[in-house]
Amino acid sequence: MSSPSELPPDPAAPDEPVRVPLKIEDWLTVLVMAALALITFANVLVRYFTNQSFAWTEEISVFLMIVLTLVAGSAAVARNRHIRIEAFADAGPERRRRALARFGSLMVALLFALIAVLAARMVYDDVRFGETSPGIGVPQWWYSIWLPVLSVAISGRALGLFIRQGRGAKP
Repeated sequence: MSSPSELPPDPAAPDEPVRVPLKIEDWLTVLVMAALALITFANVLVRYFTNQSFAWTEEISVFLMIVLTLVAGSAAVARNRHIRIEAFADAGPERRRRALARFGSLMVALLFALIAVLAARMVYDDVRFGETSPGIGVPQWWYSIWLPVLSVAISGRALGLFIRQGRGAKP
Protein backbone atom coordinates (compact mmCIF):
# COMPACT_ATOMS: atom_id res chain seq x y z
CA MET A 1 0.00 0.00 0.00
CA SER A 2 1.29 3.47 -0.82
CA SER A 3 1.88 6.11 1.79
CA PRO A 4 -0.20 9.32 1.80
CA SER A 5 2.71 11.24 0.28
CA GLU A 6 2.63 8.94 -2.76
CA LEU A 7 -1.04 9.45 -3.51
CA PRO A 8 -1.92 11.35 -6.67
CA PRO A 9 -2.54 15.08 -6.21
CA ASP A 10 -6.00 16.19 -5.17
CA PRO A 11 -8.03 17.21 -8.26
CA ALA A 12 -9.54 20.07 -6.24
CA ALA A 13 -6.08 21.47 -5.44
CA PRO A 14 -5.20 24.76 -7.12
CA ASP A 15 -3.34 24.58 -10.42
CA GLU A 16 0.34 25.36 -10.72
CA PRO A 17 0.98 28.87 -12.05
CA VAL A 18 1.41 28.90 -15.82
CA ARG A 19 2.06 31.71 -18.31
CA VAL A 20 -0.97 31.01 -20.50
CA PRO A 21 -4.04 30.80 -18.25
CA LEU A 22 -5.68 27.39 -17.90
CA LYS A 23 -9.03 29.19 -17.95
CA ILE A 24 -8.76 29.13 -21.75
CA GLU A 25 -9.15 25.35 -21.86
CA ASP A 26 -11.72 25.42 -19.06
CA TRP A 27 -13.96 27.91 -20.88
CA LEU A 28 -13.51 26.22 -24.25
CA THR A 29 -14.62 22.98 -22.62
CA VAL A 30 -17.71 24.66 -21.20
CA LEU A 31 -18.59 26.29 -24.53
CA VAL A 32 -18.09 23.12 -26.57
CA MET A 33 -20.10 21.02 -24.10
CA ALA A 34 -22.90 23.61 -24.14
CA ALA A 35 -22.94 23.64 -27.95
CA LEU A 36 -23.03 19.83 -28.04
CA ALA A 37 -25.90 19.72 -25.56
CA LEU A 38 -27.91 22.37 -27.44
CA ILE A 39 -27.37 20.78 -30.84
CA THR A 40 -28.28 17.33 -29.57
CA PHE A 41 -31.33 18.62 -27.69
CA ALA A 42 -32.54 20.55 -30.75
CA ASN A 43 -32.14 17.46 -32.91
CA VAL A 44 -34.07 15.31 -30.42
CA LEU A 45 -36.91 17.82 -30.31
CA VAL A 46 -37.10 18.09 -34.09
CA ARG A 47 -36.97 14.32 -34.46
CA TYR A 48 -39.68 13.86 -31.83
CA PHE A 49 -42.11 16.36 -33.34
CA THR A 50 -41.43 15.81 -37.06
CA ASN A 51 -39.94 12.30 -37.42
CA GLN A 52 -37.08 14.02 -39.30
CA SER A 53 -33.70 15.15 -38.05
CA PHE A 54 -31.30 17.93 -38.84
CA ALA A 55 -28.77 16.59 -41.32
CA TRP A 56 -25.97 18.77 -40.03
CA THR A 57 -26.11 17.81 -36.35
CA GLU A 58 -24.12 14.59 -36.59
CA GLU A 59 -21.31 16.21 -38.56
CA ILE A 60 -21.08 19.21 -36.23
CA SER A 61 -21.32 16.98 -33.14
CA VAL A 62 -18.45 14.76 -34.28
CA PHE A 63 -16.35 17.84 -34.98
CA LEU A 64 -17.14 19.32 -31.56
CA MET A 65 -16.31 16.05 -29.82
CA ILE A 66 -12.90 15.99 -31.50
CA VAL A 67 -12.29 19.59 -30.45
CA LEU A 68 -13.42 18.72 -26.92
CA THR A 69 -10.97 15.81 -26.79
CA LEU A 70 -8.05 17.95 -27.91
CA VAL A 71 -8.92 20.83 -25.56
CA ALA A 72 -9.25 18.42 -22.64
CA GLY A 73 -5.96 16.82 -23.66
CA SER A 74 -4.30 20.23 -23.53
CA ALA A 75 -5.69 20.87 -20.06
CA ALA A 76 -4.60 17.42 -18.88
CA VAL A 77 -1.06 17.97 -20.13
CA ALA A 78 -0.84 21.44 -18.57
CA ARG A 79 -2.08 20.08 -15.24
CA ASN A 80 0.23 17.04 -15.48
CA ARG A 81 -2.73 14.67 -15.43
CA HIS A 82 -2.06 12.91 -18.71
CA ILE A 83 -2.06 9.14 -18.88
CA ARG A 84 1.00 7.27 -17.65
CA ILE A 85 1.94 3.87 -16.30
CA GLU A 86 2.16 4.66 -12.60
CA ALA A 87 4.09 1.50 -11.76
CA PHE A 88 7.01 3.00 -13.71
CA ALA A 89 6.37 6.73 -13.36
CA ASP A 90 5.85 6.84 -9.60
CA ALA A 91 8.32 4.16 -8.49
CA GLY A 92 11.94 4.54 -7.59
CA PRO A 93 14.02 7.45 -6.39
CA GLU A 94 13.04 11.09 -6.90
CA ARG A 95 15.70 11.66 -9.56
CA ARG A 96 14.41 8.76 -11.68
CA ARG A 97 10.79 9.91 -11.33
CA ARG A 98 11.72 13.45 -12.35
CA ALA A 99 13.71 12.20 -15.35
CA LEU A 100 10.82 9.98 -16.47
CA ALA A 101 8.33 12.82 -16.01
CA ARG A 102 10.48 15.19 -18.08
CA PHE A 103 11.03 12.51 -20.74
CA GLY A 104 7.27 11.92 -20.93
CA SER A 105 6.55 15.64 -21.27
CA LEU A 106 9.15 16.00 -24.01
CA MET A 107 7.75 13.00 -25.92
CA VAL A 108 4.20 14.43 -25.70
CA ALA A 109 5.51 17.74 -27.06
CA LEU A 110 7.29 16.01 -29.93
CA LEU A 111 4.33 13.78 -30.74
CA PHE A 112 1.88 16.67 -30.97
CA ALA A 113 4.37 18.79 -32.92
CA LEU A 114 4.57 15.95 -35.44
CA ILE A 115 0.77 15.65 -35.49
CA ALA A 116 0.56 19.41 -36.11
CA VAL A 117 2.92 19.20 -39.08
CA LEU A 118 1.14 16.22 -40.62
CA ALA A 119 -2.29 17.74 -39.97
CA ALA A 120 -1.18 21.00 -41.60
CA ARG A 121 -0.29 18.99 -44.71
CA MET A 122 -3.76 17.43 -44.56
CA VAL A 123 -5.38 20.88 -44.33
CA TYR A 124 -3.30 22.02 -47.29
CA ASP A 125 -4.57 19.03 -49.30
CA ASP A 126 -8.16 19.78 -48.24
CA VAL A 127 -7.80 23.31 -49.56
CA ARG A 128 -5.85 22.35 -52.68
CA PHE A 129 -8.28 19.65 -53.79
CA GLY A 130 -11.44 21.48 -52.71
CA GLU A 131 -12.60 18.71 -50.37
CA THR A 132 -16.08 19.17 -48.93
CA SER A 133 -17.62 17.59 -45.87
CA PRO A 134 -19.79 14.55 -46.52
CA GLY A 135 -22.84 15.70 -44.57
CA ILE A 136 -23.47 19.32 -45.43
CA GLY A 137 -20.90 20.04 -48.12
CA VAL A 138 -18.92 22.84 -46.48
CA PRO A 139 -15.18 23.02 -47.14
CA GLN A 140 -13.48 20.23 -45.20
CA TRP A 141 -10.68 22.50 -44.05
CA TRP A 142 -13.19 24.35 -41.83
CA TYR A 143 -13.08 21.24 -39.65
CA SER A 144 -9.53 20.02 -40.23
CA ILE A 145 -7.78 23.35 -39.53
CA TRP A 146 -8.38 22.87 -35.81
CA LEU A 147 -6.28 19.70 -35.57
CA PRO A 148 -2.93 21.41 -36.23
CA VAL A 149 -3.94 24.47 -34.18
CA LEU A 150 -4.90 22.43 -31.11
CA SER A 151 -1.95 20.07 -31.58
CA VAL A 152 0.38 23.08 -31.39
CA ALA A 153 -1.44 24.13 -28.20
CA ILE A 154 -0.94 20.70 -26.64
CA SER A 155 2.70 20.70 -27.71
CA GLY A 156 3.15 24.11 -26.12
CA ARG A 157 1.51 22.97 -22.90
CA ALA A 158 3.80 19.91 -22.82
CA LEU A 159 6.87 22.10 -23.34
CA GLY A 160 5.69 24.36 -20.53
CA LEU A 161 5.30 21.33 -18.28
CA PHE A 162 8.77 20.13 -19.29
CA ILE A 163 10.23 23.51 -18.31
CA ARG A 164 8.34 23.61 -14.99
CA GLN A 165 9.51 20.09 -14.19
CA GLY A 166 13.10 21.18 -14.86
CA ARG A 167 12.78 24.05 -12.42
CA GLY A 168 12.10 21.67 -9.60
CA ALA A 169 8.34 21.33 -9.59
CA LYS A 170 7.03 17.97 -8.42
CA PRO A 171 6.84 15.36 -11.19
